[in-house]
Parts: sequence; structure tokens; C-alpha cells
Amino acid sequence: MNTVTLDCTGLNCPIPILRLSKAVKNLKTGERLEMIATDPGSVKDIQAWSQQTGNTLVESRQEQEKFKFIVERAA
Repeated sequence: MNTVTLDCTGLNCPIPILRLSKAVKNLKTGERLEMIATDPGSVKDIQAWSQQTGNTLVESRQEQEKFKFIVERAA
């Protein structure tokens, strides 16, 4: 399964979450997307977005100044 990568490096709230929402709509059920962000607010934003939309936040981690998330598209 291919994972699409969405690079939101250098973008501040709300742009990363808006781009994530748009990108996930282009995925099929069960497909995954990796988002890379530098805005620390993205951590809480993606958790809230996942709960509101029903999409699964599979992984959330920090690597130096970057935050990496893997999201799976729900049905």
C-alpha cells in the first residue's frame, strides 16, 4: 500500500489541517497519508480533526523540529 506524503513544513495553523482535510478526501477507504508539519499546534489540531471526522490517526511522532502524522481514511 502506498502512503501519500503531504509536506506542510513552514505552514502555520490552520493551513496544515485544511490541506490535510482536502488531501484525505482524495484517498480511498483504508489508504494512508503521512503529513509532515513544523507547527507545534498541529499535534492537537490533528487529534481533534481525527475525532471529528472519524479518520484514524495511526501515528503521531516528533523528529527534531518536525511533527509527523500518519492518517488512515475512514469509510
